[in-house]
Amino acid sequence: MSSPRIAVLLPCHNEAVAIGGVVAAFRAALPGAEIHVYDNNSTDGTVAAARAAGARLGEEVLQGKGNVLRRMFSDIEADFYLMADGDGTYDAADAPAMLALALEKRLDMVTAVRVGQAEAAYRPGHAWGNRLLTGLASAIFGRRQADMLSGYRLLSRRFVKSFPALSGGFEIETELTVHALELRMPIGELRSAYGARPAGSASKLRTFHDGARILATILALLQRERPLPFFGALALLFLLAAIGFFAPVFATYLSSGLVPRLPTFLASVCCLQLSFLAIAVGLILDTVTRGRQEARRIAYLGIAGPGCCAAATFSPPPGAKLGETGDVLPG
Repeated sequence: MSSPRIAVLLPCHNEAVAIGGVVAAFRAALPGAEIHVYDNNSTDGTVAAARAAGARLGEEVLQGKGNVLRRMFSDIEADFYLMADGDGTYDAADAPAMLALALEKRLDMVTAVRVGQAEAAYRPGHAWGNRLLTGLASAIFGRRQADMLSGYRLLSRRFVKSFPALSGGFEIETELTVHALELRMPIGELRSAYGARPAGSASKLRTFHDGARILATILALLQRERPLPFFGALALLFLLAAIGFFAPVFATYLSSGLVPRLPTFLASVCCLQLSFLAIAVGLILDTVTRGRQEARRIAYLGIAGPGCCAAATFSPPPGAKLGETGDVLPG
């Protein structure tokens, strides 16, 4: 049996300073892997640096990390896909451990839980925002991920080829996590060092802007994947508003037998109708969502899993660092 086909995916936008070292690090960690660098409208020589490092080059003109990964998932064929950033912040030496864990436990996704090595690498504001958004997503979709926003992940072929990739920007990590949780895929985590960018490179993250987009993505996924709780909450709000409008009207009616506040009474009736409408929409969309989930599950099962391919013969290269940065977490 042959070794698995491993593709390292490095979406890049203006990473000329770091990309050469990143390609070399992943080639040393996974000697048999294909290193793919897809440029996203860079203006600083990223393409030339990646070509000089020997990476396979691609291009996506639609701006945003989600757009680049969607193109890479469509173009590239492999048994496992290791996605990372081209800025040198992720530890390539942990890649063999991620692959070994996926093969041993037949996992469709292994996420590297970031352990900041310096404040400059993982700023407190970003860490706090990550905990907040991860906690919110865990409360809605299930607590199976400690670092929902990590961009360092190993994905199986059946994960990638059943993933719709609808997001355009940094919220793609949220969509990846929710896709795994909704299909109840076997997933795992591995602690990994998270370092600072090399001198001369700049982060593309905008804390509040990107955080707001991720929050909006979570709410959109809640509406799409959990329509009954979403519209049920709206129905409850409209019902409470209807009661609030109707209570003084009813009190006046009991004392005088009159309904002088006709506009308030009509507002309460409208809110009550909207409450009924919201719960009806939730019930209908819940049935539709169940059908979509079944279709996605069937598409997912139509692709061979990690333990069914030649990848099971993989053994890490001599001297590879296996789990030295932390303990393996249960999926």
